[in-house]
Amino acid sequence: MSRKRSLIRSGTTVDQMVRAIGDRIVTGFLRPGEKLDEASLAARFDVSRTPVREALGRLSAMGLVERRPNRGATVAVVTQEHLASMFESMAELEAICARFSAERMTAGERRALEIEHQASARLVQLGAEEDYEYYNTEFHTRLYRGAHSKHIYELTVMTRSRLAPFRRAQFMLPGRLTKSWQEHNVIVTAIMRGDSAAAGHAAKDHVSIVSEASAVFAAVDPMKPAGSTGMSC
Repeated sequence: MSRKRSLIRSGTTVDQMVRAIGDRIVTGFLRPGEKLDEASLAARFDVSRTPVREALGRLSAMGLVERRPNRGATVAVVTQEHLASMFESMAELEAICARFSAERMTAGERRALEIEHQASARLVQLGAEEDYEYYNTEFHTRLYRGAHSKHIYELTVMTRSRLAPFRRAQFMLPGRLTKSWQEHNVIVTAIMRGDSAAAGHAAKDHVSIVSEASAVFAAVDPMKPAGSTGMSC
């Protein structure tokens, strides 16, 4: 099987390209400053250059790619400081969603949340990282929808999309699946009790832990003196 085929199948969508390229940037397969050639990417993903440009545009909006006139696209330097700032915002938004979910979720939404959460324990036991990652996205989306606030939902989803590659990368770390499930369990328990304060605190703590786990994939800012991480936590 060719390298192109092993990376992703033919008929690649823009979403799939964004995910594949974003994951390779976050995990270091593509290094900061590395040029992203449209023609090479089109050949690798078996698509025309138009969807490649769209994918690079979305990655640029996420802060993973830099695009400059007459210089094309290159892999951006994502510093620990910048990543911490984004996760700080995400933690506050998730806390709001969890708090509102504890107050506003319908009985049916609560039951579905608990059932899916308990079922996900099997994925942890199997070490099914990819399946758990999919479930994890669904879990958090349930919280966003459970807040029953369209504006907060849109803000949270937009922020999450910028952090998606880093949130996925956390599951490569040893023991992270189990810890993630345990953190989810605290959130679900609080929501089922209708304890909005506890749900908000648990969600904020969860995202803060995700931030720390994901920080290992961020680059050190080359403009900072040696030994400076740009992150206090």
